[in-house]
Amino acid sequence: MTNQIKLFDTHCHLDFPQFRKHLDKILIKAEETGICGILIPGVKKDGWRLIRQISANHSICHTALGLHPLFIEQHQKAHIHDLELALSAGSVAAIGEIGLDYYNEGSNRHLQVEFLKAQISIAKDANLPIVLHVRKAHDEIIKILGQLKFSNGGIIHAFNGSEHQANKYINQGFKLGFGGAMTYPRAAKLHRLAKNLPLESIVIETDAPDMSPVTCKSAFNTPLHLFDNFRCLVTLREESASQIANQVNINTHQVLNIE
Repeated sequence: MTNQIKLFDTHCHLDFPQFRKHLDKILIKAEETGICGILIPGVKKDGWRLIRQISANHSICHTALGLHPLFIEQHQKAHIHDLELALSAGSVAAIGEIGLDYYNEGSNRHLQVEFLKAQISIAKDANLPIVLHVRKAHDEIIKILGQLKFSNGGIIHAFNGSEHQANKYINQGFKLGFGGAMTYPRAAKLHRLAKNLPLESIVIETDAPDMSPVTCKSAFNTPLHLFDNFRCLVTLREESASQIANQVNINTHQVLNIE
């Protein structure tokens, strides 16, 4: 199946330390396996330069820049201005990874919202899509997107909300990312979503080095496991593998404006 099929990993942190020693080897193998594109989302300002370097050195890689909600205490207000400036320094496919993470009740939710709104506004002004990290905050994000009249769309990374929330996102121009969590036998909710949502709304991802699929035997997840996630999606859908691959690639290129 993988010999004829090409896939795009819409979420992969190749700038993380786990990849430092073997990045070139992994990317060569990824291309040989059939991976035709990788979006690298930024999580902190100090990682943006490396993401740009990787994208400059490897044509299948694409840059996203953002300030992740899990690192909210490490971000500075000045980093918002730095993000605006960074957009003029080279090609950027999206603003991300941004969002809200309400999993830990002790996190500074007010500051998360402040940074999210600022970054959505930057994306809006730059006419860029956004890559959203959302945990226990889907309704809040949907409300904010409406308030800011954001219409550039983007990707909801590792979507695990309700079908109702999924449709709200879809109506606002978003695609929904499915990855390693979907491969686990007990992930009944994700299986239902991956099976029932319109194929036109789905993209696939690894979130490497995190969110390893059930098939992963190595120390950490890599882009090479994208095909494991894809195979799982194929078992859940009625369409053929080639139809699914073709459509999720179309979805990815449309939402990220990548040729």
